[in-house]
Amino acid sequence: MPKKVDHEARRREIAEALWRIASTRGLDGAGLRDVAAEAGISLGRLQHYFRSKDDMLAFALRHINALADRRIRDRIEALGEEPTPRLVLRTCLVGMLPLDDRSRTGALVGAAYFVRAVHDADLRAEARNGIPHLRDFFTGQLRRAADRGELPPARATDDEAMLLISLVDGLSAYLLLEVHTPEQALRLLDLHLGQLFGGGAVSEGVRE
Repeated sequence: MPKKVDHEARRREIAEALWRIASTRGLDGAGLRDVAAEAGISLGRLQHYFRSKDDMLAFALRHINALADRRIRDRIEALGEEPTPRLVLRTCLVGMLPLDDRSRTGALVGAAYFVRAVHDADLRAEARNGIPHLRDFFTGQLRRAADRGELPPARATDDEAMLLISLVDGLSAYLLLEVHTPEQALRLLDLHLGQLFGGGAVSEGVRE
C-alpha cells in the first residue's frame, strides 16, 4: 500500500528550507532550485507543492507568522489564569524580539521579506495582514489596564499600541545589527513600559 504523504507537512519543510537560505543569503538568493536542494527534493517535486516562487514565499510568510504567534500564545498561557495586562504585553513584546538563534533566524527572514515586500504589492499585502490584529490585541490590553486603574485612560489607544509594535521593530533591527545586546534591548523595553505604566521594570516578567 503506498505511503500516505502529509502534503501540508511537506510544504512546511520546504518553507523551512527557504528560511535557512534566506537567513544567510536573502530571498533573492533563494531560487526554486536552491530551495529544492536544501529541502532534499527534486525541483519537480517542489513545483508539485508550489506553482511559483511567489506562492512559496507567501506560504512561508504565513507559516513563520503562525509559529511566532503560537510561541507567544504558549508563553501567555504559562503565565497563569489572570496575568496583568502589563505582563501580557511584556510577554508578547519579548516574544517578538530576536533573542535566541531560532528567533534571530525568523527575524532575518522577516527582514528579507521586508526588503522584497517594499517592491512587491502581493507580498506587501501578505506582510501587512497580521498588523491590525496585533494592534487590536495590544489596544485591548491597554484598555483593560486603564479599566484596572493601572494606566491613564488617555494612553489606552490604537496609537499607543502601534508605538509598542514600532518599538519592538526598532529594537529587533538593532539586535540584528548588534547595536544592542539582548540584555540592553530588554532594559530599553522595560524602561518604556515603566514610563507607560508608571513605576519601575516588571520584576515578574519573562527573561530570556
